[in-house]
Amino acid sequence: MKDEKILKEFEEELVKSGLSRREALKLLGLSGGLLFLNDELNASTTANASDVKAKIVIVGGGLAGIATAARLSNSLSTPDITIIEPNEKSVSYQPGNTFIGAGLYEKKDVMYATKDFLPSGVTLIKDKAVEFDPKNNKLMIGSGETIEYDFLVIAAGLVLDFSKIKGLEHIGDVYTIEDHKKMNETFANTGASTIYNMDGAVQTWQNMQNVIEEAKSGKKIKAVFSHPNTAVKCGGAPKKIMYLMNARLNEEGVRDNVDMTFYPNSGKMFSVKEYEEAIIQQYKARNMKYKLQHNLIEVDLKNKVAIFDNYWQEKGEYDEDLEEYDMITKHQNVEVPYDFLHIAPPMKAAPEIANSEIGSRKGWVPVNKETLQHVKFKNIFSLGDIAAIPLGKTGGTVRKQYKVLCDNLIATMEGKEMPSKFDGYTVCPIITDIGKVMLAEFDWSMKPTPSFPLDPTKERYIWWILKAYILKPMTQYGMLSGKL
Repeated sequence: MKDEKILKEFEEELVKSGLSRREALKLLGLSGGLLFLNDELNASTTANASDVKAKIVIVGGGLAGIATAARLSNSLSTPDITIIEPNEKSVSYQPGNTFIGAGLYEKKDVMYATKDFLPSGVTLIKDKAVEFDPKNNKLMIGSGETIEYDFLVIAAGLVLDFSKIKGLEHIGDVYTIEDHKKMNETFANTGASTIYNMDGAVQTWQNMQNVIEEAKSGKKIKAVFSHPNTAVKCGGAPKKIMYLMNARLNEEGVRDNVDMTFYPNSGKMFSVKEYEEAIIQQYKARNMKYKLQHNLIEVDLKNKVAIFDNYWQEKGEYDEDLEEYDMITKHQNVEVPYDFLHIAPPMKAAPEIANSEIGSRKGWVPVNKETLQHVKFKNIFSLGDIAAIPLGKTGGTVRKQYKVLCDNLIATMEGKEMPSKFDGYTVCPIITDIGKVMLAEFDWSMKPTPSFPLDPTKERYIWWILKAYILKPMTQYGMLSGKL
């Protein structure tokens, strides 16, 4: 769609919803011109730049790392910034993986060259940080070279941890944009895949098309979707691909031949009550099933069986002093045959970071959840998927975090109090159909915090326009420039 056409359709939908276009643009924090190519993005931010000087090293050149580097570069009069990133296509648009998995995008639509988005004047080291010495303000990269810094930002993302699933241990660690030969070979012609990797998303679409063809022949199909017992990036993604598969099956008139069941580890369908209630109603309306408290622990690819640890609590002995029963967790393995299996694998911080002095017992980088400053090393900050923050492993959250981090980092460089606080803002555009999205927004309060005065629990076409046509260019030309 052309920019003007997108905005026109966006405006028409807003009018239907009771808002004016001006109100919507104001609420988005943008004004005048095209939504994602306006004067605000093109305006220079160096007029009030800080003159403070320091060597800043950023580990990770994905969305969080590049956006942070760009904003720091815009905000410092003499920036000295180095990014350490081994992947030449690290700034891929990862939210597009869901669309790849449903045949709405191709891989080329979300893969970008890192060099094309590297801020002017920022140095890029194409290597990996492998050892950290925070007490001496230095780290080592894969080549053996030591890199010193005054301030360090950890924006390295996370790793897919297939080693925690029996039958897939040999796959090991996988990165989202990695061409992982072993994973690709393992899942080939098995009906199993994951959209959490670019090639895995391509395989998901192939598997989905195979299901459609088999269903057309009259075969009864079982489609299974998992969600792990670890923190995950974009926790709504497993549900999104399930919704989109439902839509594709309906398009082909074969939905009745496919049994679809979601097996999340959690005891809830969503962490915010209002959105959970809406999702449950949406599942019922679509005849999509779910079984809570099921953690995927094993996959038999040869026989197409997924094994889940189903757990629950039962009353134990009565404690007379506390006047309550002890609660005992019970477990049983549940074998689930499948024809189509979407795996949301366990996720973790990269071992070289998790096991270092800057990591934590649980692996993630421990930071103050509001200031994003490391709890032990005051010249280290972290954001994005790798930060040990209760909420916010989404790109939309990074949009809020990187501004807070840059404000606080520069203030720390200047010896001032940190002025900004991250409020836990998390946004998850839950794609419920081709053409419909529920825009779930919330913060530390765990209550809906909609940016628009519209019922946030309703599926709307207007949010589809936002998700399908606006968010990607906003990311490319807004966040990656450090100005949005």
